Amino acid sequence: MSKKKKGFYKKKGSVIKDLASKILKFLNKNSQKSFNYKQIASAIDVLNGNGKQQIIKKLEELKHKNRIEETDRGKYKIIQNEHYHIGILDVTSNKNAYFICDDLEHDAFIPTINLNKGLDGDTVKVYVYRRRNNDRYEGEVIEIIERAKTDFVGVLQMSKNFGFVLPDNPKMYADIFISKNHIDGAEHGDKVLAKITDWPENSKNPFGKITTVLGKPGEHDTEIHSILLEYGLPYSFPDEVEHDASNLSVDITKDEIAKRRDMRDTLTFTIDPKDAKDFDDALSFKLLENGNYEIGIHIADVSHYVRENTILDDEAYSRATSVYLVDRVVPMLPEILSNGVCSLRPNEEKLTFSAVFEMTEKGDIKNQWFGRTVTYSDKRFAYEEAQAIIETKSNVIPPNVSITGEEYAVSKAIVNATLKLDELAKKLRSKRLKAGAITFDRVEVKFKLNEHAEPVGVYFKESKDANKLIEEFMLLANRKVAEFIGKSKNGTPTKDTFIYRIHDEPDPEKLGSLQKIISQFGYKINTQSKESTSDSLNKLLADVKGKGESNMIETLTIRSMSKAIYTTDNIGHYGLAFDYYSHFTSPIRRYPDVMTHRLLQHYLDGQKSPKAPIYEDKCQHSTEREILASKAERDSIKYMQVKYMQDHKDQEFRGVISGVTEWGIYVEIIENKCEGMVRIRDIKEDYFIYDEKQYALVGQATQTLLQLGDEVTVKVKNTDLERKHLDFSLVSFDI
Repeated sequence: MSKKKKGFYKKKGSVIKDLASKILKFLNKNSQKSFNYKQIASAIDVLNGNGKQQIIKKLEELKHKNRIEETDRGKYKIIQNEHYHIGILDVTSNKNAYFICDDLEHDAFIPTINLNKGLDGDTVKVYVYRRRNNDRYEGEVIEIIERAKTDFVGVLQMSKNFGFVLPDNPKMYADIFISKNHIDGAEHGDKVLAKITDWPENSKNPFGKITTVLGKPGEHDTEIHSILLEYGLPYSFPDEVEHDASNLSVDITKDEIAKRRDMRDTLTFTIDPKDAKDFDDALSFKLLENGNYEIGIHIADVSHYVRENTILDDEAYSRATSVYLVDRVVPMLPEILSNGVCSLRPNEEKLTFSAVFEMTEKGDIKNQWFGRTVTYSDKRFAYEEAQAIIETKSNVIPPNVSITGEEYAVSKAIVNATLKLDELAKKLRSKRLKAGAITFDRVEVKFKLNEHAEPVGVYFKESKDANKLIEEFMLLANRKVAEFIGKSKNGTPTKDTFIYRIHDEPDPEKLGSLQKIISQFGYKINTQSKESTSDSLNKLLADVKGKGESNMIETLTIRSMSKAIYTTDNIGHYGLAFDYYSHFTSPIRRYPDVMTHRLLQHYLDGQKSPKAPIYEDKCQHSTEREILASKAERDSIKYMQVKYMQDHKDQEFRGVISGVTEWGIYVEIIENKCEGMVRIRDIKEDYFIYDEKQYALVGQATQTLLQLGDEVTVKVKNTDLERKHLDFSLVSFDI
């Protein structure tokens, strides 16, 4: 310890800051041993008599509070009892936190003063207690077991001989101290990536070093790269990965074809977004002699090219998912694979992994087959083209489908196939809904970008029949593959290790909170049973469609649901109403699908079940990476919304109050779904106070309510690209 820090304790009469935490932290790390006050003083660098007296007094206090016990005369040991729990910290933007632990019936509140250097997402040990006359749990961080992250994006603020990185993340409450020799060429005002290297006991700031200089704040690439790095997501491939991908053998040999089911002569086509570059699924269609239909769901055979224990596989596993930002895709696989050899492009032979079904006119499955195939895509359709075919309800080629004379026969057959597949998809969907599936047909916000990736317009993407056609057959393949492995012939679950996508039932407490909010708008849900819950949620989503409060209620309903995860322990998928469900259909962009392909082939080859714990760890990693990718995608949308609104500061917009807090209201603009805040201090019409029970701000003079779902008129007051935040001014409200 430095002389400066020791000198602090020598100062006569000085009070040792956070002494209880220091004592408890030391005793907790040595929980099996007992120590006297001298040993404790030495361990926490207290050297003077005054400091030791403080320790003696604090030990007595902690003993009376039952935090420690006196095991022998003058010797103390920490009490490891039901008050100590291990869990995750969820830090809020106001610098307090909640402690999340499965052992507790409610999350414990942790004020800033009790965080003791714990950061958002950290795994920590916490002393949990209840305040007198209060049911709420509170806690104090005793030990940091594992950091969730040590790398943070922020802006460097330089002084003469040192600097601080001010993190972008509002949940990171401490600026990072950077000594001059750890600047790495960064300049004052640069946006950088900083790594925490140490957090000295008596420093309120962690120490760190700059590892990457991203550029100037506000520049487009700087902000997009910042979003990725904030969540630990890469934006380029290492050279050795690109090299290995470029040197893969991509020839489809006769020997390889002989190992597979040859379906090149079966009518096959893809339906994807018009701007898609990777096509990892295709449909085939054949009318059988018995009047049934053979329908193939063909998926790129990524596992043929990406072999286990290779550099390519390690990189794919590390990423676990492609990331879809507004202006770019950060793929799981190098482009030569994702857009090239594995992409089911038209008029090219491809190696595929397929699920092939014999289906009746009613949509019932009579036979099924799974295995490796070789296929040939006859045509590529965009969703818009397939939708035009469905809407004409005719086998006449619609005028907006580009076609040459030579393609006419194939295209006419594909038109007929599309119409029949649409009929069957609607029957499959109807069965799902009757079984209790919940339909979230949310409108997706999209941006029109110019050549500089700047947003020049906003439009909404809605799921239509063509989208639902593809969705239903992908769901069918995913469900049947999971049943094939997970369900025995007599209907009981097998013990074979497999990758499942599960979705638990909603938390009753969250449904209760949802009911309180929607009752303000005259809606209700019935949570008496699993069936009534799903039925009433579907009715709620149908009733709000097209109304001002629709997006808000849809968002709140989604938040009341459990989160879908990957696991080897199957409990079914509540939202889809499937007892068995896996991810099989997108191995170009999801690593769990690659694992599913490998395990499926493993069982088709007659091999024994591998050990589950290895795959469970991989499932957990895949879930974590998926969550990070989703956060990055949301941040990129917020960034583009703020950037778009920068050019509309003089315009008035109609909006809906989408959130109410003690510091203001959130308003979502109806025409573009951009959301911003009207701060309570900026509302001049009255003095407003937050009423939690009514989810409203209440005017004290006029008793005017500003409630969830109310329509208001706003203007842009301020745009903050770095924080991805909009501030609105309230122009008027019609209450």
